[in-house]
Amino acid sequence: MIKQLKEKELYDIINSVMQVVGMTITIKQDHSGINMSYNFIGDYVGFDAERLIGARHELPLPPSLEVYVKTMTLHELGHAVDREALHASLPRTIEIFTMKKQHPLKEIYLQEHLLSMLLEEHEMNIRFEQTAWDNAWELNGIHNLVPEEDFHYIKQHSLGTYKKLYEQDLQAYHHLLNQYVSQLA
Repeated sequence: MIKQLKEKELYDIINSVMQVVGMTITIKQDHSGINMSYNFIGDYVGFDAERLIGARHELPLPPSLEVYVKTMTLHELGHAVDREALHASLPRTIEIFTMKKQHPLKEIYLQEHLLSMLLEEHEMNIRFEQTAWDNAWELNGIHNLVPEEDFHYIKQHSLGTYKKLYEQDLQAYHHLLNQYVSQLA
């Protein structure tokens, strides 16, 4: 019963943001392990109530649940605003996804051309994330749903996760290239 109340509370917060900004997108509760996501193919916002609550607590100084959910909702709506660009990236995304399915992770990290595709995927993700945050910032500027300092704090933490993964793979890529250069010398 408490879980259902929390799910309803989260749904209501997400829905309230959509109503204020005037966007009507389907909201779906899921158990994906991802706090919130925008599915551009299905044009809906998904949220995993348990993960959403847990993700908030990963911030060193967690904001209120309402501020966190409103900010993340604005971010997902920022993706919705960028839906056309997301659609345009689909063919390349499918190519990268196919490559990842066809090669074990260890093999990807041993072949420069495969690892470069992972880096390309990271770069695309970071661009889309940054664009979504920029769009969310504009929506928040118009509707004043969350305080600026909370918005920026949550944004930096969220973007940081994408950038950290990119930096790790970029380091692996440079290490791999250095090995090739050493072999040639």
